[in-house]
Amino acid sequence: MIFSCIGHAKFLIELENGLRIVTDPYDATCGYPVTPVPADVVLVSHGHHDHSAVDTIPGTPRVIDAAGEYDLGDGVTITAIEAFHDDAEGTKRGKTLLFAIRAEGLNAIHLGDLGHIPNAAQIDALGPADVLMIPVGGFFTIDAAQAKETAGLLGTRIILPMHYKTRVNADWPIAPLEAFTQLYDIPAEEVNLLRVAKGDIMCQPKIAVLLPQSLK
Repeated sequence: MIFSCIGHAKFLIELENGLRIVTDPYDATCGYPVTPVPADVVLVSHGHHDHSAVDTIPGTPRVIDAAGEYDLGDGVTITAIEAFHDDAEGTKRGKTLLFAIRAEGLNAIHLGDLGHIPNAAQIDALGPADVLMIPVGGFFTIDAAQAKETAGLLGTRIILPMHYKTRVNADWPIAPLEAFTQLYDIPAEEVNLLRVAKGDIMCQPKIAVLLPQSLK
């Protein structure tokens, strides 16, 4: 798997078989430049403008925006389960989806706009995380401390932080990346992309900060 961050919670995941998966595409009001990223499959965690702009993706990708089990063929599956966008059982912001992408002997998890610590059933359904794309900015989602706890509950090997304050969303009431990374004794590594294989996962950084490709 090759992981690139386009910006915010939007990632491109490229598989060995050529399949391209994009998560949570944002629109222009998000602050990040909207760049064309072709995809075969688009995962949409919920309907907010910074996570559901499927019309910005070229072509006619398959859209997965409901809970369920999805078989994409060639040993690639996606599990989508429901969670809440807040800490009040959805009464503030509704629901969000959590995705487990299983392929190439790896399990990559994208937590959308998760607003609470996952419960035992959710942890069990998602399974141990080889790669975890997790919101860390707080206010709209779990905060830095909750993100660290969630990563631990999921037995995460590699953490890819997302949904934090940058120069393009400086007026958003969310925390910067450092609020999360400073909770660890090990340094985060900044990279343009991350290539992960089952055989080399132990050699990868614990926290990989993927530099947003849309800001280059």
